[in-house]
Amino acid sequence: MSDPPKWRLTGDWFDVCRCRVPCACTFAQAPDEGECNGILAWHINEGSFGDVNLDDLSVVAIGAFEGNIWAGEAQNSNEEVVGIEYAPIEFELADDLSGWRVEVPGRARGRAEALVGPTSPETPVTVHNAPGAEVGPGQVATYATAAEDEVEAFGFKWSWPGRSSKHFPFDWSGPDAA
Repeated sequence: MSDPPKWRLTGDWFDVCRCRVPCACTFAQAPDEGECNGILAWHINEGSFGDVNLDDLSVVAIGAFEGNIWAGEAQNSNEEVVGIEYAPIEFELADDLSGWRVEVPGRARGRAEALVGPTSPETPVTVHNAPGAEVGPGQVATYATAAEDEVEAFGFKWSWPGRSSKHFPFDWSGPDAA
């Protein structure tokens, strides 16, 4: 048996979901009304799996569950996959994190604008050391309001504009990647 290849992925992840701002999942709490529906988007800026280059690839998932996923209480989240489709993905992220957008034409569309306030109109709201960071510990969440969150795919259908969105960078590797 050969050793597994070294791999590394660095990039950006965000969601747009039905929770009100801020999404309680970031704080390891149950989602609003106990139910989550969301678009999750990953973009690999730089990546490899052994000798395979993964730069500039994107993945989109449509997710739904009930209960607190962080406490192991979530239902309908048994990693059940109801469909996989290879499709073009449009992924955009502003350099200053003022907004982000993802679209799988005809299936899912999400767009968010960074949350700012009257005392810091130029600086997006961030959370450091979020206990429910979807990409792992130690990352910084940038919060936003979802301008668009529409899905019609694999039996899911919703439209949740004006709800929550958050962005995290990610940097994953294994086994013993440099």
